[in-house]
Amino acid sequence: MSDAPRALTVTEAMSWAKRTLEGVPLRVIGEVSEATDRSGYKAVYFTLCDGSSVMSCLMWRDVFAASGVPLREGMLVEVSGTLTVYAPKGRMQFQVRTLQAAGEGALRMQVAALARRLEAEGLMRIERRRALPEFPDRIALVTSPRGKAVHDVIRTLRRRYPVAELLIAGVAVEGANAAAAIVEGLRAAGASGADVVILARGGGSYEDLMPFNDEAVARAVVACPVPVVTGIGHEPDTSIADMVADLRASTPTAAAEAVAPSCEEVRARLEALRRLLARALSGSVRAAERRVAVLRSHAVFRDPKALTAMAAQRLDTAAAGLPRALPGRLVRDRARLDAAGERLTASGRRSLEHAGADLRLAASRLEDLSPLGILARGYAVCYSEDGAVVRSSNVLDPGDRVLVRLHRGAAGCLVESVCNEGNGTDA
Repeated sequence: MSDAPRALTVTEAMSWAKRTLEGVPLRVIGEVSEATDRSGYKAVYFTLCDGSSVMSCLMWRDVFAASGVPLREGMLVEVSGTLTVYAPKGRMQFQVRTLQAAGEGALRMQVAALARRLEAEGLMRIERRRALPEFPDRIALVTSPRGKAVHDVIRTLRRRYPVAELLIAGVAVEGANAAAAIVEGLRAAGASGADVVILARGGGSYEDLMPFNDEAVARAVVACPVPVVTGIGHEPDTSIADMVADLRASTPTAAAEAVAPSCEEVRARLEALRRLLARALSGSVRAAERRVAVLRSHAVFRDPKALTAMAAQRLDTAAAGLPRALPGRLVRDRARLDAAGERLTASGRRSLEHAGADLRLAASRLEDLSPLGILARGYAVCYSEDGAVVRSSNVLDPGDRVLVRLHRGAAGCLVESVCNEGNGTDA
């Protein structure tokens, strides 16, 4: 018998390759050269390359959706999974189980996520931005003391606006501790009494500019008590510090130009204001001259007596009419006074007559109610020995002495018998 291994069928060989490859987990970094993500497909297909080789990849749709990474051609990604063989076609491909952006792509995704969060908080709203002072007395600069940016800003301010005082907070703008240094520099600049703060650095790679994408730096820019102008990197570079600043300039030089007017511009504005002021003063003087001319033409300034002439004439007319008006007024007042006296006398007489009638009526009613009037009609009043009025025979006994008051005089009597009311019997 031969010791040579048994020849495998194509299917057996592909199955062996599949089992072998799927048992080796791998992590691969590569650039996406093409991607296919079509609706209805169960998987997403893309190709990774590194300049020398290419690798076909598939990723099941639910796993791809969970990764949250949008695939774009040219982006650098890191994937993990296993190589597998698709036996019917004899193709080898990489089945991806995890997907994440790598290198600068990962940094850009982190920055984008932070930008969305800060925007949701309202830190990037346009209405939050503060206006820059028109003529700042003191300007603070936060940047590296050894970089090109500090020289660009100093040179620009010296040329355009040398009257301003420049305060420099020298900080590290790249490296592990750069973000903390920038935050401290912004705090010191805000506390220095500056009217405006410039946050600047020269150009660099995306990784070099990452300290300006730090959340602490962004919040320090927002918390600064005075407006902050950023000039970070070159024209296309935009950091989160730029997004939350009160003004974003394309370069450090542009930031210096934004915070300070040029001397030529100030001179031109002052000259324009001087012309406007001279024109306004000339107009005011001409208007005042016209008013003086109108006042000078008034009659009172030509003849001082014109000021009192009308009043003197009215006084003469009143004096002439006074002798005629006074007697007539006295006669009319006397007639009204006499008529008022007659009305008062008649009114008093009528009041007295009404009062007398009321008095007689009251006296008549009083006479009718008087006990003396009742006695005059033949009635009498009986008093007990203690002086109390006897109103019932029940309080008397035979032999009691009583006083009987008559219309004229009184009589002392001895009770011989008592007739009780109701039965007519003697007691």
